[in-house]
Amino acid sequence: MPDQAPKGPPAHRTRGFLWFVVALVALNWISVFLFAPQSGQPRVTVAFNPYFLSQLQYGHVKSISAKGDTIQGTFTTKLRYPAGDKKATPSTLFATQVPSFWNGSELSALLQAKGVEVNAKSTEATTSLLSELLLGFGPTLLIVGLFVLLARRMAKAGGGMGALGNFGRSQARKVDPEKILVTFADVAGIDEAKAELTEIVDFLRSPDRYGRLGGRMPHGVLLSGAPGTGKTLLARAVAGEAHAAFFSISASEFIEAIVGVGASRVRDLFAKAKEAAPSIIFIDELDAIGRSRQGSVSVTGSNDEREQTLDQILTEMDGFESSEAVVVLAATNRPDVLDSALLRAGRFDRRVAVQPPDRTGRREILEVHTRSIPLAPSVDLDALAASTPGMVGADLANLANEAALLAARRNHDKVEMSDLTDSLEKIMLGSPRGILLSAADRERTAYHESGHALVGMLTPGADPVRKVSIIPRGMALGVTLSTPDTDRVSYSLEDLQAKIRVALGGRVAEEVVYGTITTGAESDIQQLTMIARQMVGRWGMSEAVGPIAVLPSDGEGPFLPGVSVTSEATQRLVDEEVRRMVDTAHQEVTQLLTDHRDQLESLAQALLKSETLDALDAYTAAGALAETATLTETPDHTGPATHSHSDRHGTDPDLPRGA
Repeated sequence: MPDQAPKGPPAHRTRGFLWFVVALVALNWISVFLFAPQSGQPRVTVAFNPYFLSQLQYGHVKSISAKGDTIQGTFTTKLRYPAGDKKATPSTLFATQVPSFWNGSELSALLQAKGVEVNAKSTEATTSLLSELLLGFGPTLLIVGLFVLLARRMAKAGGGMGALGNFGRSQARKVDPEKILVTFADVAGIDEAKAELTEIVDFLRSPDRYGRLGGRMPHGVLLSGAPGTGKTLLARAVAGEAHAAFFSISASEFIEAIVGVGASRVRDLFAKAKEAAPSIIFIDELDAIGRSRQGSVSVTGSNDEREQTLDQILTEMDGFESSEAVVVLAATNRPDVLDSALLRAGRFDRRVAVQPPDRTGRREILEVHTRSIPLAPSVDLDALAASTPGMVGADLANLANEAALLAARRNHDKVEMSDLTDSLEKIMLGSPRGILLSAADRERTAYHESGHALVGMLTPGADPVRKVSIIPRGMALGVTLSTPDTDRVSYSLEDLQAKIRVALGGRVAEEVVYGTITTGAESDIQQLTMIARQMVGRWGMSEAVGPIAVLPSDGEGPFLPGVSVTSEATQRLVDEEVRRMVDTAHQEVTQLLTDHRDQLESLAQALLKSETLDALDAYTAAGALAETATLTETPDHTGPATHSHSDRHGTDPDLPRGA
């Protein structure tokens, strides 16, 4: 758990400050009450002409006092103003303003003739010594007091420089060893990665044991793998096994608009980790700041914030002493784009690949994520693990959670196998949509999906068909699910050609049955085009191009290591080879479906009747019984196996990055 927020000032200080404010307010009210004029009648402001002059002429003015152009005085008797207003309060006190253009000598003569007592007040403000001191030094003292108060609070919150110091301090979340409950027992399916990190755990527990023989433990370990494989969980498990403090931060949190802040945060993070040794620093998504600096020179010639932060990380890792029990664990999905300076010996010199789990690993992961879920006796985790090739730990955790939610909605006391399989279909294919297709669209979708399924059944090397459905799910109007019997780590030329043929099956079925085409094959065309281009440009499966990489890998460009810019003639050759492969496959699929038109019709009619066919029913309806002995009714999962008749788009294939 993260550190708790800094505590505020003590309660007794807060109460004292509140009483001080209350006393000041009370003193203000008392002073206003004491020094306010004590008079039972109000002072009325009257017009200078004609009211004041007429009262002066009648001898009703007793005395006046002048301050500049302002006159205040008293009448001989109480008068109402305005004269005819009975609601006005009678008063002898009045005030008026002498116009600046009025003849002062005439007014003076009139006052003298009527015997009015005249007093004069100075136009300069007269204040007491106390008020002068308060007005002169009060604001300064207030500003100084506020500055001191803020400085003390900020110093308690984040150190000597307060807010400015916090801006350059590390934002890493520290977890004390006692609060880390994750251990290697909670990490399943990646035994090879756990074995490589066991030595790191042993070093953190007893660093002197390795220094005795002159060995230097690697202080940088890079965890690489696909998203969801458990890199962050593995790092926390290392901290839990070693009983070490755990500092977790994302690489993007180092970066700020002000240059130098990231480097300052790196220094602060490593300083805290050394103080808390034994400790682990975990930097997630390291490629956010650790990308290769080749070709990234600024136009202005200045260094950017990301590069300075990377340089500071390199410097801090070089400064590790062999006796310091501090290990830096970093995770990334793209180790191929990291700067070479990070990967050299002495920094991240140990690399651990966290791979997707195999069938046994998926079974172990399902056991971990179903510990707190009551399972019915019908649940077969072995069968479920066999039906989820390609899924990683995060996918399996989501599957277990979805099954628990579905069982709760169905009011089951325990999670049953049907809850797990239905949740698996929801994750893979999407939730069923409540749209009503017309009879013509429903029939066309049935022939489209039957084309995918029948080509998969009759093509050697194609993955077995597991489920065919014309129920709209997600963005697709229908789906055909095909998965291999075992986990696949590579694909042969024949396997990929079979995938292209199966992807073309839906469109060709529409051509054979209706003689026209629709937009429903959009996702299929995207899949087969990508497969064909990778076969030609990356995997060397074209005789015309040869075993040459002419297309960049995912995320790579002409300015990154890997693939240089190719000529226009080479690009044209790639396009021609892709077109040749697809045209050849199109002709073969057209001939195949034409020859087996009766089976296509039988499968489509079975789909129109049942809407969803499992493996055994689909093979029986198509008359392709050769493989039914090895089929089960449990749907499997793999990225490239889903083909859909879509109203927008479908899922792109998840093929291996190389052959």
